[in-house]
Amino acid sequence: MSADDRLKATAKNVEGKIQEGIGNITGDPKDQAAGQAKQGEAKVRHTVEDAKEEVKKAID
Repeated sequence: MSADDRLKATAKNVEGKIQEGIGNITGDPKDQAAGQAKQGEAKVRHTVEDAKEEVKKAID
């Protein structure tokens, strides 16, 4: 996994946690859901990149 891809996924996760937290504070379910969606997207990105890394290890 490239460091850049990992950084982007981590940033997306942090962004999602912040947005969800703001939604929790303000009671806005749309912000809560959007934040959770961003966290889910980040998890998928990490999983895909981890899979790429495993394939690369297997090839080498």
